Amino acid sequence: MACINSDGTLVASARAILTASRTPSTPEQIAAATGLSVYRVRGGVRELAAAGLVEQQDGVYRLTGTGEARLAGALTPAPVVGAADVRGR
Repeated sequence: MACINSDGTLVASARAILTASRTPSTPEQIAAATGLSVYRVRGGVRELAAAGLVEQQDGVYRLTGTGEARLAGALTPAPVVGAADVRGR
């Protein structure tokens, strides 16, 4: 499951992972904080790290400045055109 839709919007799980990553955390800690599975979190942090929204050091993930900016923007619903809207998956 993707964390970022094709239109660039963040899905709910991505917003949850980014929020939890405001405090430097392991995937297990993020999973506990969000209620997501560790499997889902591990995939999510990899995708979010590739997008520059979180950074990883020694197995601990933390939100980047870019991630903070995207998270702040994600809190205001953005219009999504067409059937590509898969938010909430």
